[in-house]
Amino acid sequence: MAVDPAELRSCLGHFATGVTVITCDGDGSPHGATVNAFTAVSLDPPLVLVSLDRKSKACKYLDGSPFTVNVLTEPQDDVALHFAGRPRSRSPEWEPGEAGLAPRLRGSLAWISCTPWRSYDGGDHVLYLGEVQRFEYRSTDPLVFYLGSFRHLGPAFETVPWLESGDSPGISWFAPAT
Repeated sequence: MAVDPAELRSCLGHFATGVTVITCDGDGSPHGATVNAFTAVSLDPPLVLVSLDRKSKACKYLDGSPFTVNVLTEPQDDVALHFAGRPRSRSPEWEPGEAGLAPRLRGSLAWISCTPWRSYDGGDHVLYLGEVQRFEYRSTDPLVFYLGSFRHLGPAFETVPWLESGDSPGISWFAPAT
């Protein structure tokens, strides 16, 4: 069965994601790209993954270079649009990275500065694994992307669902299949 790329994209859009801007130093100046394909990979060693379209300008800057994942907060939709190629009236505010690390965006919910670990062919994308060197976060609501639009979080659940599940890392047994 042939997969229709437009239909697959619509299906994948049903998975809500956070919004990040991946930043790096390219040609002596800071660059960034809005990315929602970001995930944690490992705690030991500390690794994260970002996926970039291999035709994107950011892809050429990331190859073998340090990068920072900037997790955007709810009011940073203009920053997300700026780095998606639709600049708004105000330019993003930069903070320098520490020695050997990529610059970051001021006002982000969190930032994770990485050095390159590995890169892999991901079809029309390149998968970049970065080893976390420094990070910082604060408590506020994230910017969320769902079905092609920016969204806001709803109210939080009263309990954390996975802490009570059989798949929790802190529980030493597995629930039987039903």
